[in-house]
Amino acid sequence: MVTEEALPTYQTLLNTFEGCDDPTGTTDSAWARWSRGWTSEENRHGDLLNKYLYLGGKCDMRSIEVTIQHLITSGFNPGAEKDPYKGFVYTSFQERATKISHGNVGKLAKQYGDKNLQRICAKIAGDEARHEKAYQKFVTEILLRDPDGIIETFADVMRGQIVMPAELMNDGVKTNLYEDFSEIAQNLEVYTAIDYAEILQHLVTLWDLEHLTGLGDEAEKDREYLCKLPGRYKKLAERSMNRKKKATEDAPKTAKSFSWIHGRSVY
Repeated sequence: MVTEEALPTYQTLLNTFEGCDDPTGTTDSAWARWSRGWTSEENRHGDLLNKYLYLGGKCDMRSIEVTIQHLITSGFNPGAEKDPYKGFVYTSFQERATKISHGNVGKLAKQYGDKNLQRICAKIAGDEARHEKAYQKFVTEILLRDPDGIIETFADVMRGQIVMPAELMNDGVKTNLYEDFSEIAQNLEVYTAIDYAEILQHLVTLWDLEHLTGLGDEAEKDREYLCKLPGRYKKLAERSMNRKKKATEDAPKTAKSFSWIHGRSVY
């Protein structure tokens, strides 16, 4: 929910993409209309989750609001550098990651009998799925028009890895909040390193990079790199998860406390 509420940062990012901006705030170009429409839909996600937590009465809403304010203030830099190619590769990946995360939270809600949260997460995941398809179609069209350019960009983005939107979140209490949050998300299988590898494989398959031909020398090297990358990431993720599993068998997991839930600890 915290990342959904940091929406002003993401619209600001979209408006940095050269040729895809909304310079007046009411520009009638297709890109500007898309940006505003996407923002309006994303805005509902944060509002809905915020109200759910507030009405549930189990969270420290002040701490959550402090975290949101700090996250918006800190900003977010996915390394797009005003380049729409980088922006569309990033959003193709990130929207799918967000869809998966919401879907997995919904599964946990179902497991613990919270039908309302389950429905909320399913609705949001459905919106994210449509956003994902839109950005991926943008890249599909670019592949037809400038295959070398988009392949080289895709490889460049993956060499730098995908930066998570919540990386700079801060509740004013913990300096390592994101690290703890990520560890719990991994433990609960909300979003894991395996998911990261599988998203990359999905994009490689969707854009049919295995069979893409006619590229220049540099783009061809990048294509080969991208096709091999999901397998490498998956092996690394499996090794890491196996090491963690063995470590937890030898010693108990370390609890992580969060101000959002009044300092309670989770594993």
